[in-house]
Amino acid sequence: MTKIKPEEIYVSVDIEADGPIPGPHSMLSIGAVAYGAQGDPLGEFTVNLETLPDATPHPAMAEWWQQFPEAWNAHRRNTRPPAEAMNAFADWLEGLPGKPIFLAWPATWDFMWIYWYLIRFTGRRPFSEHGIDVRSYAMGMRRQTFGRSGKNYLPKRWCSSHPHTHVALDDAREQGDLFIAMLRENLGIKSE
Repeated sequence: MTKIKPEEIYVSVDIEADGPIPGPHSMLSIGAVAYGAQGDPLGEFTVNLETLPDATPHPAMAEWWQQFPEAWNAHRRNTRPPAEAMNAFADWLEGLPGKPIFLAWPATWDFMWIYWYLIRFTGRRPFSEHGIDVRSYAMGMRRQTFGRSGKNYLPKRWCSSHPHTHVALDDAREQGDLFIAMLRENLGIKSE
């Protein structure tokens, strides 16, 4: 009997935090947008988290956030305890109709936070260790070096109409749109 593989679900994830690493500092917010293997949108998730009890904001990050008071305030509304927030996120991921594949720009930053919080508060690994760095994907698509694959070098046809606001869900939409535009082009799928 042939085993049917589940469809890959690309989940664009953006997090916001008050420091460089989880534990001494806190994740403030998660935004995620799920796309089917052909790039069709499947749903969104967002949650703001209470800070960790013994954590403190990093001074450099606190200063950086002062530039974006609206985004900061957006992340501090309707916060939920980390265990509650992460279990809700894991439930949402596990309810998707296929295998969730993490994607972010940069994946190394966002995945570190998501993985740490998932393991710490849920013991679950919905992504396993499957992830795509969107900038690295752009590097391959453009056949360029990493340094020449930044957002300023990308073709306008890949760029999102969603703004980059430092609000997690907005930024997850923006990078998700970018990845899906590249994916469709790479797979030869005509844009709608």
